[in-house]
Amino acid sequence: MRILTPRSFSIGRNFLSPSSDVSGLRGIVTSCRAVVLPRFGGPEVLELRPNLEVPALKSNEVLVRARAVSINPLDTRMRSAYGRSIFEPHLPLILGRDISGEVAALGASVRSLRVGQEVFGALHPTAIRGTYADYAILSEDELAPKPVAVTHVEASAIPFAALTAWRALKGSARISEGQRVLVVGGGGAVGFAAIQLSVAAGCHVTATCGSQSIGRVLAAGAEQAVDYTAEDLELAIKGKFDAVLDTIGAPETERISINFLKRGGHYMTLQGEAASLADRYGLAIGLPLATAILMKKQIQYRYSHGIEYWWTYMRADSEGLDEIRRLSEAGKLKMPVEKTFPITQVSEAHKAKDERHIPGKIVLELD
Repeated sequence: MRILTPRSFSIGRNFLSPSSDVSGLRGIVTSCRAVVLPRFGGPEVLELRPNLEVPALKSNEVLVRARAVSINPLDTRMRSAYGRSIFEPHLPLILGRDISGEVAALGASVRSLRVGQEVFGALHPTAIRGTYADYAILSEDELAPKPVAVTHVEASAIPFAALTAWRALKGSARISEGQRVLVVGGGGAVGFAAIQLSVAAGCHVTATCGSQSIGRVLAAGAEQAVDYTAEDLELAIKGKFDAVLDTIGAPETERISINFLKRGGHYMTLQGEAASLADRYGLAIGLPLATAILMKKQIQYRYSHGIEYWWTYMRADSEGLDEIRRLSEAGKLKMPVEKTFPITQVSEAHKAKDERHIPGKIVLELD
């Protein structure tokens, strides 16, 4: 890592006036360590490079000195060629969505943050330059002040999963107090966040999960936790729901979930087919085909069951991230971290994630 820091030099708003050339920030941080994905494959393909160039900031961007970054399932899937049609032309790329750290520098138009402030946030799923680096670049609306009550390690595990759940429940289903919510796969990060967001909204929550997650799901506020490995979901779960978030997205969980919904309810799955179809047929054919399939299902289920059907993805949302921050600060939204690895052991961390030796969140720490 190479940083130029003369004693008389300060990094802050005064460094960049509205008319300044933001490329001047390259004089502050010109290069840093970063984990690079040079080709698709197993954990062994990941490379920690010592001097990767740090791009110039755009006016709405923030340079963040990373302290911790979490490993999401999207990271390991991208490494294994998920989204090839989008990412292959950009290899080598940097993995990573989540981050917690400190603001190192600001673009000219950024007003909500200050240099030195502790922040957390997450990049969009299609970002090319990720967060597995000493310094990451995020837009202003992808960041919020870090909750004071949590550490950088804990904070880094929250944003991507919680924003994914928030978009489904608040953006699509618009859940409200008193409604019933079913979370399929409540033991995973997105499902666990969805339980807590729903409980905080005053909803009655039922969740399915593996036997090892029953206690954690109930402690998070679910009124019923059903072990899908030992129970028949259609017999164990009673009544109808206003919203179902299906984090598994298998044909069987989709069928069961649809039948659990009230008329006017919302079914949301994380397993949309846009990326897989684009990988199979190319962007030009795959994306229009995915759109057609989604529209067909929306019309079909609206007609047959009177419900709304959605494929849901994470996206930056400053309102959502601020609510997530406030809930985390109040102790109402937690994402337990099972194990941390130093960034130098990123391959070992990905291997552990692939082999599911560690059931919960894994975080990479940067010194």
